[in-house]
Amino acid sequence: MAAEVTLRQLRAFVAVLESGSFSEAAAAMHLSQAALSGLIKELEGRLGVRLLDRNTRRVSLSVAGVTFEPMVRRVLTSLDDALESVTDLKELRRGLVRVAAPETLSCTLLPELITGYEMLHPGIDVQFEDVPIEQVLAGLHDGSIDIGFGPEGVVAEEAIEVHMIRVDPLWVALRKDDPLASGESVNWKDLCERLLINYMPNLASNVLSHVPVRHYPRNIIAVHRVNTALSLVQVRQGCVICPSMARSLVEGFGLAFRPLRQPTVTWRIAIFARNRPSLSPAVESFLDYTLQAATTWDSSRMVTPFRN
Repeated sequence: MAAEVTLRQLRAFVAVLESGSFSEAAAAMHLSQAALSGLIKELEGRLGVRLLDRNTRRVSLSVAGVTFEPMVRRVLTSLDDALESVTDLKELRRGLVRVAAPETLSCTLLPELITGYEMLHPGIDVQFEDVPIEQVLAGLHDGSIDIGFGPEGVVAEEAIEVHMIRVDPLWVALRKDDPLASGESVNWKDLCERLLINYMPNLASNVLSHVPVRHYPRNIIAVHRVNTALSLVQVRQGCVICPSMARSLVEGFGLAFRPLRQPTVTWRIAIFARNRPSLSPAVESFLDYTLQAATTWDSSRMVTPFRN
């Protein structure tokens, strides 16, 4: 029987209690008095009890109505809270976006990007992790991360959308007293005898595969973090290959940063997200914000905040 009770009937019941009269309740609900009375009669008929005592001067609760009223109010309050919560999510007044990226992007691209988004949507909580690319991919796979950033070719999962957002040329970081730092650019062949301190995963397939074998650096040591690599170059003669977007980071270590030529090799940066039907409104808006912001990026300015 309870399954046949409608929200419209419950709201009519509460409206009568709050106004104290059928005529005022009908006006508040934009109904005729007869229609409102019909809703109350239907509710009482389906419950099998009288809820309201009526006389010519006032309306009051019956014994059953006294018990029924607080439960009805809790149901309607819970429903209103649920509807308001969904509306807040839809209109981006609240929500959560979990973002992850490897270190180079964390030090360069992400801080300004996230700040620009939060300025537009202060109710959205953007949680950011700077983790190796393997953890970015694992988080996307197990659902603990909503949005990931990294090299374009690392994701091959149908459930994950890949959007290329920037093609960045590779540059080389050197000590300022390195003879190669005196030129406006550096050629790959000039690095053959230099120690390459490498932090980039899959250097052979992602970078060196685009360089003639005769120009490969012959002495390579591997580290896990770009900050470690740059710190080592501060104290020993060597070089670090980074995307050009890392210029402010490199120069913060007091190093020279030069374009790497002949050939020019690019690093293709992508944003990863699950297929759109599975995204929350907040995650979808962050994805759209990033894709739009990416159209404004160039070599002189990484992120231009915009309003959507």
